[in-house]
Amino acid sequence: MCGIAGFLDPGRNRGPESLRRHVVAMTNALVHRGPDDEGAWVDPVAGVGLGSRRLAIIDLSPEGHQPMHSVSGRYVIAYNGEIYNSAAIARTLEAAGLAPRWRGHSDTEVMLAAIEAWGLDRALESFNGMFAFALWDVRERTLCLVRDRLGVKPLYYGRLNGALVFGSELEAISVHPDVALTINHDWLDRYLREIHQESEDTIYRGIRNLRPGTYITFDQRLQAHECVYWSATDKAEIGLRNRFSGSETEAVEKLDGLLRDAVRLRTVSDVPLGVLLSGGIDSSTVLALLQQQSSQKVRSFSIGFPDSGLDEAPAARKIAAHIGSEHTELYMAPDDIIKLIPSLTRLSDQPQSDPSYVSNHVAYRLSGEHVTVTLAGDGGDELFAGYHRHRWLPRVYRQLGWLPAGLRKQGAQALTAIPPATWDKVFGIIEPAIPSRLRERTPGAKLHRLARWMASGSKEEMYRVLSTRWDPNDRLVVGHNPDQSPTDFSFVPLNGNFDLLEQMLAHELVTTFVDTQLKKVDRASMAVSVEARVPFMDYRVVEFAFTLPPDLKVRGETGKYILRQVLHRYVPEALYQRPKMGFHLPLSTWLRGPLREWAEDLLDESSIRQEGLLDPNPIRAKWHEHLTGQRDRVDHLWPVLMFRSWLKHHRPSVSTAVEQRRPLGVH
Repeated sequence: MCGIAGFLDPGRNRGPESLRRHVVAMTNALVHRGPDDEGAWVDPVAGVGLGSRRLAIIDLSPEGHQPMHSVSGRYVIAYNGEIYNSAAIARTLEAAGLAPRWRGHSDTEVMLAAIEAWGLDRALESFNGMFAFALWDVRERTLCLVRDRLGVKPLYYGRLNGALVFGSELEAISVHPDVALTINHDWLDRYLREIHQESEDTIYRGIRNLRPGTYITFDQRLQAHECVYWSATDKAEIGLRNRFSGSETEAVEKLDGLLRDAVRLRTVSDVPLGVLLSGGIDSSTVLALLQQQSSQKVRSFSIGFPDSGLDEAPAARKIAAHIGSEHTELYMAPDDIIKLIPSLTRLSDQPQSDPSYVSNHVAYRLSGEHVTVTLAGDGGDELFAGYHRHRWLPRVYRQLGWLPAGLRKQGAQALTAIPPATWDKVFGIIEPAIPSRLRERTPGAKLHRLARWMASGSKEEMYRVLSTRWDPNDRLVVGHNPDQSPTDFSFVPLNGNFDLLEQMLAHELVTTFVDTQLKKVDRASMAVSVEARVPFMDYRVVEFAFTLPPDLKVRGETGKYILRQVLHRYVPEALYQRPKMGFHLPLSTWLRGPLREWAEDLLDESSIRQEGLLDPNPIRAKWHEHLTGQRDRVDHLWPVLMFRSWLKHHRPSVSTAVEQRRPLGVH
């Protein structure tokens, strides 16, 4: 596991020491991703530089040092990630007489040997892992940037001021001497408004995410050729057209086997390993499958909170005791979390609007005190329909979509005539009569959102309402005119008339999950030099999940139905059959109390106006509504607060001037 950075700058005549200084400056910004070793390689004739910071996981010897040359000398690689099946690939190469004389046993060395023997395309097809790497071809004088199938590992790039620059984090790119960064107003508007978005853009204009399952080859003129070697939307279409044909029992057996092997592969490590355990279905499944295959007690880690409404630690403790893991938990007082929140933006190269980033950071910090590699359950909700919206939205559409629009709008008006706080009180009175699986944390807000769904004209518009924080009429970014009307929202393209749930799952996997969830896991773990592995993102598990019919994911009021059947083989249902909690901080209360001064400073009207990026009027209006208790506006305000806090920390290296040019991409 590493952080990588570098550039291809053939237009300037710089000496080797100058190029090396640039590379080292970029990788020094990634020291948290790789505290164990550093390396830099340059070719002044070609104007190329590759750099690496290493977190040693496999082959701790100097033979794992990067950047690494292939045996023939044709390729040089700077690589971030893990190829979990590298030992099997090495055996295949050896059996075919294609293996070199191994210098060590790192997966980096196996990758280079596979690329030399088979070519990049076949090698990528054989890799099972998470990875992002830069590959310099000495013979062809080309630089290839590659990202894994699901986008577990990040890689950013941009062509700025005549040079191609790249890095595992935006911070590494920002320190390159020829890079001047400006805020991308399109990205900023989407970030503030949308929960589910597909975007290759970043907060910096001209810097982009390399798409998952893609590689781009740049020549000496910086001309680019892009190749998609694996596509989640293509695999979704294939799976939806070629359904799993076996029985439910056979489907459970198949998923059990795939997950078991995905977990097994992710235990390859020369350093200590553990599991983050929330007590939920996903992480419990990972821990159960890992402990089943281990001859020793597996380390498991949970965080807890004194507020019983937030505390999942007792449930995690019971599951760990049943499975038999060696369990460690850390309790955090509200004051500790409150003190941590203002510093979060220093740990992220882009603003993070998801409050659960706090818990992720704390959890990985805890595990990092004991192990270097941590398995996590991220992805189970996205693959197997674990969120409330996966159960409610398709049902609302089926039950209300056929009603005339006028009648639905009248019903919506009736629901919104009663304030959310009043609805909360009503549900509080009748809560004992409501089954626990149907109870909602904020029923009033959910009913108001339901009202907006009812007034929608199509399933796409209904989903857009679910995915949008601000009203389309609120102009947040100064001078910004969205290219696309919010009413033109559409799911990621699938050729076929598929179930709404299936469209939602495919859309979220390639949008929110990559751009928010996986990014959050990567930043929270690497900030404390911990490698996070996510078995649910094994591409074989993903491809199989797409073949499963909706009723194996949502059965009545139950989400993740098939995954529950797998877990039931190892853990009694009573231990995990409870309402989904997630990680919910009482931000509404804190923003009116201990975080009010911090928020007021960030939302100061004069400083926002002077900065010239955001219009303070709609923001201050929402802030007033929240402070006075008229409405809960955390969903609107938290992304603004995180952006303003991020900007405060990064302002010295960022221009906020309005930029008219479109982002630079692949031509």
